[in-house]
Amino acid sequence: MSYEPDAIVDRRRIRRKLTFWRVLATVAAIVAIVVIAVVLTPAGRNALTGRNAIARVTIEGLIQSNRDRVEALERLEKSSASAVIVHLNSPGGTTAGSEQLYDALVRLKAKKPLVVVVDGLAASGAYITALASDHIIAQQTSLVGSIGVLFQFPNFSEVLKTVGVKVEEVKSSPLKAAPNGFEPTSPEARAALEMLVKDSYAWFRNLVKDRRKMDDDTLQTVADGRVFTGHQAVGLKLIDQIGDEKTAIAWLVTEKKIPADAPVRDFKLTPGLSDMTFLRAATSLTLDAVGLSAMARRLEQSGVFQAVDRVSLDGMLALWQPAASQ
Repeated sequence: MSYEPDAIVDRRRIRRKLTFWRVLATVAAIVAIVVIAVVLTPAGRNALTGRNAIARVTIEGLIQSNRDRVEALERLEKSSASAVIVHLNSPGGTTAGSEQLYDALVRLKAKKPLVVVVDGLAASGAYITALASDHIIAQQTSLVGSIGVLFQFPNFSEVLKTVGVKVEEVKSSPLKAAPNGFEPTSPEARAALEMLVKDSYAWFRNLVKDRRKMDDDTLQTVADGRVFTGHQAVGLKLIDQIGDEKTAIAWLVTEKKIPADAPVRDFKLTPGLSDMTFLRAATSLTLDAVGLSAMARRLEQSGVFQAVDRVSLDGMLALWQPAASQ
């Protein structure tokens, strides 16, 4: 019948309009949520409910320099919290970022009792972070250690040679911008990098020796880049005790005279909007509306985002990479 094509066109037009208004409504909802969140929860600001509460701080993922995190820890110094429990689950990151976090926690520890709980992993830069505490607790099967540093860079010289491409450059001295990845690394450039690695490694070793009161023989055993289970780490003086958050609370009560009934409250180190479940849900609705949610989930599950994070790390690394050569 002649009206059928017109009906199909009308249905398609209506469907496009519905999709448009659905997306617009979702975006409006997200904007409203953001505005409300900014008004009610200023970014990075925490209010520990109840005086003398124990602050729970969580540090996960790759560690890099982060001024917002440092400022949050400085606010925690001035808060009414009676003590701090730091939960760690990280393979490390850059040495500069790890040192920055270590220094911030040392300043915090000067004001409040601080204990570290290793939930799953505290390797390399994350172990540097743990050293800020006077007491480190880990589960039996947690992994700690990986004392060492590395400097990684890709070298495309063989690929460029295969495709017939040569990168020309003019520089002020042979070691300027070396290595550059476009030519074989010269012995001089490699020697310069080795000096950087050795200097940072010596700093890391001395930090472990000083903070953990470790003798030279034990230090030699633990500082070869390996990770150890929590069970092994106790005997090697890398940690103090096997346990979890309840163990940390018991230690604070016994050693630091914190009231046994002190409540434990989460203290966020990142801006408030970054961890809002409802905001992520609203974003997911938008992706659903435009048909991209399945793609986002596949990318997340494939580990693409984590790989991008690792590639973005610059400078000297204190990072445990079990899937790559160290």
